[in-house]
Amino acid sequence: MKNRTLYFLCFFLFAGISVSFGQTKVPGTVIAYSPASSGLYIGSPSLVILANGDYLASHDFFGPQSTEHSSAISRIYRSKNKGKTWEMISEINGQFWSKLLVHQANLYLMGTHKHHGNAIIRQSKDGGKTWTNPTDADHGLLKVGEYHCAPMPFVVHQGRLWRAMEDAMGPIKVWGKRYGSFMMSIPLDKNPMQSANWTSSNVLPYDSTYFNGAFGGWIEGNAVISPDGGIWNMLRVDNKTSAQEYAAMVKISADGTRSTFDRQTGFIPFAGGAKKFTIRYDSTSHLYWTLSNIIPEEVKKANPGKNPASIRNTLALSYSADLKDWQVKKIIFQHPDVIKHGFQYVDWLFDGKHILLACRTAYDDDFEGAHNNHDANYLTFYRIKKFRK
Repeated sequence: MKNRTLYFLCFFLFAGISVSFGQTKVPGTVIAYSPASSGLYIGSPSLVILANGDYLASHDFFGPQSTEHSSAISRIYRSKNKGKTWEMISEINGQFWSKLLVHQANLYLMGTHKHHGNAIIRQSKDGGKTWTNPTDADHGLLKVGEYHCAPMPFVVHQGRLWRAMEDAMGPIKVWGKRYGSFMMSIPLDKNPMQSANWTSSNVLPYDSTYFNGAFGGWIEGNAVISPDGGIWNMLRVDNKTSAQEYAAMVKISADGTRSTFDRQTGFIPFAGGAKKFTIRYDSTSHLYWTLSNIIPEEVKKANPGKNPASIRNTLALSYSADLKDWQVKKIIFQHPDVIKHGFQYVDWLFDGKHILLACRTAYDDDFEGAHNNHDANYLTFYRIKKFRK
């Protein structure tokens, strides 16, 4: 009976039909589901609102049965009713770690073509149903080599579009140590599909001396504009030896060509900084907001010595006036178990008084649940109502 149920579930998933197996307890609205037994885990949530009001969401697949190391698979979903229901509208072969973007009235998807693949961008002219192929430098192939990213935000500033990336070609070929931070930018009136139009800063490589030798790497940078108008790259920081989490603040020159880091002042305390987080500025409240995986004190006490990057069972909304001092506004999702439950890699948008989010969610289902808190079995959608209050 269980095998038969799995058979029909797989049919529904690949046909793009909404299913309801195991979804009654999951916080939010389920966009997509992939059971742990499939060996296909849901990654890289991304969310955007089209000009006609439709919502689009995307994710990729990683895991032992995926093709992430050769030509990764991403899927695009659409909601025509403000996130109440979703349908899959396309599947892309050769797209990973990617972010949806509406720019100059056009729809794009930017990331890599596989795990540590070429940096690429695709365009859709029909609302996400079909996409261009990154065949060469004039059609979306931006950088050839080994690159890393996540669905990180784009920002517009001083006539340019900015987006952080990581070079994965460092001499030490292990996670964290292989990554170097840099920023990409492009004038607003230039075609993003042409690689020659993009400017890249110098790469700041891994430095083993940071944190007195405990530095594990920096990745998944946010392009942000500081209160004084400067452009910065705020990155997730790996430091397994400390319960205190940090973010790194890398200064970017106004022309986008130089990245610099002050090791004395560049690391700031940041709750959830050991995991991917997204920062956006709200012109109404004049505050920066983020959704991150904080670790409450009771969770720290219950898990002494545990790597902070591996604790993802609490998602919190936090704010700051200056990008440096952050306060928790509200816990959005939380589960007492840290092993098989996670609310992570959240991509989110302002929508008037509300925040819309897409979340890579590891949670219970009608089978064995998620493989672990990292290897998510759901992509979920949620609306934080009247977030400023």
